[in-house]
Amino acid sequence: MADHLFNKQAAKYSDARPGYPSEWFSMLAALTPHRSLAWDVGTGNGQAAIGVAEHYKQVIATDISEEQLKHAIPHPQVQYVHTPLTISGDELVSLLGGENSVDLITAATAVQWFDLDKFYPIVKRVLRKPGGIIAVWCYGSMEFGPEIDCMLRSFFELSTPFQSQSFKIALGGYKTLPFPFESVGVGCEGQPLELDMRKEMSFEGLLKFLRSLPVVHIAKEQGVDLLTQELVKEFEKAWGEPKLVKTAVYKTYMLAGKVNL
Repeated sequence: MADHLFNKQAAKYSDARPGYPSEWFSMLAALTPHRSLAWDVGTGNGQAAIGVAEHYKQVIATDISEEQLKHAIPHPQVQYVHTPLTISGDELVSLLGGENSVDLITAATAVQWFDLDKFYPIVKRVLRKPGGIIAVWCYGSMEFGPEIDCMLRSFFELSTPFQSQSFKIALGGYKTLPFPFESVGVGCEGQPLELDMRKEMSFEGLLKFLRSLPVVHIAKEQGVDLLTQELVKEFEKAWGEPKLVKTAVYKTYMLAGKVNL
């Protein structure tokens, strides 16, 4: 399901999503005493991987979607690898250099799509012990100002019948995400660290973001257009001059932890 969705929206996703602040990667790197190898899981177009690469000698960036990887951002320290759903745990561990080999694992707005019963045991196998950490984060909503924010809340309420459980976990800011790792001071299970991420955005940028959401594609496949021409016109009226650039504040939630020894 996730593979199907992200294959279809890969180009839109690459163009519409924000980059992550460099200070986040500096913060995470400061928590790992070794910086040889990092694994960015569900890398998409590599937005997180290239940030991680500024601090680690090598980054292996994996995704189940070959189409997403076609849009990945090149970087000399990042190796992009397609990992189909059929790959075994042992094969994945071997790909990552074996047990206790990875200093940092990141999953940027992705872990809610994973089979956690399979993913977390692999994390516990490949993370360096002691010293390795896993960090996951997502953004749940955007804020522009009262009028646009009200319309966005209405849009997400309208999309409720088409929201997968994974989408709801992200929209809820990872507060219900299982995270069985020892806290390293960056949130803990049920209490993620809240962060703000800013991006300058045009009205067209807002539409690209909304059209890249999985829930929009799920609804469309069921014959429902969540972004009707009428709704787009209402958003445009609330926005003002179409070429006007506004600051989007993404409400972001992060969890980081280490393997309990």
